[in-house]
Amino acid sequence: MDASSSPADKMASKTASSNSLDSSSKSSSLGSKHGGENGMMRDTPFIYLDGEEDQDQKNDVTYVCPYRGPVFGALTITNYRLYFRSLPLREQEPPLIVDVPLGVIARVEKIGGATSRGENSYGIDIFCKDMRNLRFAHKQQNHSRRTVFEKLQANAFPLSYSGRLFAFAHAAAGGGSATASSSAGAGWDGWAVYEPLAELRRLGVPNDMWRATKLNESYSVCDSYPAVWAVPKAASDDFLRRVVQFRSRGRLPVLSWMHPKSQATITRSSQPLVGLSGKRNADDELYLNYIMEANAQSDKLTIMDARPSANAVANKAKGGGYESEGAYKNVEINFLDIHNIHVMRESLRKVKEACYPTTDDSKWQTTIDSTLWLKHIRCILAGAVRIVDKVETMSTSVVVHCSDGWDRTAQLTALSMLLLDPHYRTVRGFEVLIEKEWLSFGHKFQQRIGHGDNKHSDADRSPVFLQFIDSVWQVSQQYVNAFEFNEHFLITIVDHLYSCRFGTFLCNTEAERVAEDLKHRTISLWTHINSSLDQYLNPLFPSFTHGAELVLRPIASVRAVRLWKGLYCRWNPGLCMPQHGCQRTRELLSKQDQLFKHTNELRQKSNNRSNNMQTTTRLASPMH
Repeated sequence: MDASSSPADKMASKTASSNSLDSSSKSSSLGSKHGGENGMMRDTPFIYLDGEEDQDQKNDVTYVCPYRGPVFGALTITNYRLYFRSLPLREQEPPLIVDVPLGVIARVEKIGGATSRGENSYGIDIFCKDMRNLRFAHKQQNHSRRTVFEKLQANAFPLSYSGRLFAFAHAAAGGGSATASSSAGAGWDGWAVYEPLAELRRLGVPNDMWRATKLNESYSVCDSYPAVWAVPKAASDDFLRRVVQFRSRGRLPVLSWMHPKSQATITRSSQPLVGLSGKRNADDELYLNYIMEANAQSDKLTIMDARPSANAVANKAKGGGYESEGAYKNVEINFLDIHNIHVMRESLRKVKEACYPTTDDSKWQTTIDSTLWLKHIRCILAGAVRIVDKVETMSTSVVVHCSDGWDRTAQLTALSMLLLDPHYRTVRGFEVLIEKEWLSFGHKFQQRIGHGDNKHSDADRSPVFLQFIDSVWQVSQQYVNAFEFNEHFLITIVDHLYSCRFGTFLCNTEAERVAEDLKHRTISLWTHINSSLDQYLNPLFPSFTHGAELVLRPIASVRAVRLWKGLYCRWNPGLCMPQHGCQRTRELLSKQDQLFKHTNELRQKSNNRSNNMQTTTRLASPMH
C-alpha cells in the first residue's frame, strides 16, 4: 500500500475515511509528526482517532505474511487497533501495512516456547472475525512477546478485564462528532435517523385498524422488545399483557410493515408456548384473528415459521412449538427450512477455511458448495420472496417467527421489507431498517458478535446479521440500479459491526442501550457514514425515482446466488484483486452530475429559444 500521501491529505482522511480497515487512507511515514492529546506532538505511523492511545510498540517484529513470506517491521498496539508497518529493504518499495481494529480479533494465542528453534516459530497467532488470521514472530532474546500478548488481551477483550469498549473513549474525547454533524447537517445525526412514531406515520399508523402503544415504555412487559409497538386497534393494553404470557420471551406479534394499498401486514413474534401437550390460549388465538381482520383484502392469515419443521416439532419438548391450524382458524403455516445459529456458525467457519489463506483452484467450487453457506443464503432469500408474494400478490397478512424471534425472524422481516418498500433501499431508509428490525427488536449483537470478550468458543456467537447483509448484496447484484447505496456501504457496516468504534451495534437490546445511555456516550455509525455520503452512493441508482422497480423479486437459485468475494476473499490477493471502487464511484457520480447539469442547461436553452420564437411571432403578426 502506498503511504506517500501529503500531510494535508492524511489529516483530511481522519474525517473523510469511511472504513477503519482501509489502512491506505491512514498510513504515513514512520517519522512523520501528528498532533496528539493536549496539543502534544508525537511520532505516529498513522492518524490516531480521538481517544486512541498507545499501549505498546515493538520495532523488531516479523509479520508472517501467507502471500509474501516473512516481513520485518514495527508493530504498534493502541487501545483501538493493531498496526504493523514493514521496513522496506529498497528505497522505492512500498511498505506492507496491516491495520486491524482490536474489536475484529476473536482469539489470541502464543505459539512456540523456550525450546522452539525453527524460523518464526516463536510468536503470536491472531484469529479475526473478518476472515483473517495473522501471525507475528518475535525474537526470544528480546522478551517482547509477553507484553504484546498482554496488551492485546487487555485491549481486544476489555469486558473480560473490567475495561470499557473503545466506543466510549472515542466519544468522550470528541469522536469527530462535531465535524460529522457540521458536514452532514443537523438532520443527519445518526442517533436521530430512526424515530419509531415517525416511521409508523410513514407506514400509515395510526389508522382505523392499527394503533401505536407505549405499553412497553419501561421495558417491563418485554425486556427485549422496543418501547413503542404498533398493534391491532381491537387489542387493549390489558389484553396484550395476557397475550405476552403465551409467547416465548414475551415476544407477542407486533407490526413491522404495512402495505400502503391493501393494508396487508408483516408482523413478527416468537413461537407460541404450546409444549408437548399442545396447550391452547384463547387470547393468543383471538389476537392473531385481530391481525387477520385488520386486513379487509383477505380472510386468511399466513404464518411463516423460519425453522425446519423438524426443529419446530423438537421445540415442543422445550415448551415451545408452533401454531396448530386446527386451533388457529383461517391460518396456514409454512416452514422455511432456515437452520439455527450453530449450523450457521459452522458454515461460516468452513467458508473461512476455503478462502484464507490458501485455496485449491481445482476444487474451489466443490469446496464452497460443501460449506453450505450459499444454500443457507438461498433459503433466506427464498423465504423473503415467499413473504413478498403473500403480501404483494395475494394481499395476505403474514406473521413471521422462529424460536425466540430475534435471529431468523429479523432476517426475514428486514429482507422482505427491503424487497417490498423502495424507501429501505435508500441510505437513510436502510439505516432505519437496521435500527428498527435488528436493533430495536432485540437481535443480540453483543452475544452474537462477542464484543470485547474473550469467550471465542461461546455457543451464542453466530453470523446471523452478516447473512442478512450478504442477502442484501445478493439482491443488489440482481437489481443493480434499485439501491441508492453501493457495496462499500455494506462492507463498511460489516467492518464496524466488529470494530467497537461506534455505539450502534453494542448491547443486546434497546433497554440495555437506554440503560448504557449510548446516544450520549458513544457516536452512531450513521453519523460517520452520513458525513461522507459520496463514498457510499450507487451511481446507477436513478435519482429521479426510488429504484427501478417498486417491488423486487430476486431469483433464489444456484445460478443466481454466488459467494461475495469482495467481502469474504478480500484478504486473499489470489481471489480478490485490489479494487478502487470508492474512487470509481466518485468519478461516476461526478460525471452523472455533469450530465444532469448539461441536460438542464440544454433544456433551459430550448425553453428560451421557444419563448423567443413565440415573442417574435407575436411581434410579426399584422394588426387587425
